[in-house]
Amino acid sequence: MRSRPRTRAMSTTLAAGALTLCIGLLAACSSSAESTSADRLTQVPRWDENATPASVAKQLYVKIPTEATDRRAAYQHGFQDDGLLLTFVLPTKEVNAFVEQLESEEELRYRAAPRPEVPTPMTPFSHLGLEEPDALPDVREAQVCAPCNGGLNFLRVAVHRLDDNTSRVYLAGSD
Repeated sequence: MRSRPRTRAMSTTLAAGALTLCIGLLAACSSSAESTSADRLTQVPRWDENATPASVAKQLYVKIPTEATDRRAAYQHGFQDDGLLLTFVLPTKEVNAFVEQLESEEELRYRAAPRPEVPTPMTPFSHLGLEEPDALPDVREAQVCAPCNGGLNFLRVAVHRLDDNTSRVYLAGSD
């Protein structure tokens, strides 16, 4: 009979411990299921909703021509590097002057047809509602720099003729 009170005490202690463990697990699960705006700000990759063409151009060390229209930009915070996208439409006659001021490491190469395989980039132009330059025909493109001055890892440019008078300039970089 002596072992009964001791067994009952152990059972009560074990039950209390199990209950405490269950309550702790439930609390942990419910708090991790909630997503606050602060949590979303620390997730990567994530798009910076405050990015503007002017702010991205500054990070790319590029001056947007005053004649540029339909200016679009995106900034994506990444795991190691951040992605920068800038695009705008220029009169075709102004494109060469813009490209020259980039001081590209190589000449623009002409590509008549879309690339057969278009990889999905980490920072896609589709975020801006546009096709990737690799998926377009009639494109001139070049690596501007890699690595670049000022903290950029790389900068690429692509120019796609939209019609006889206008072309879209695509700039993609990483810092």
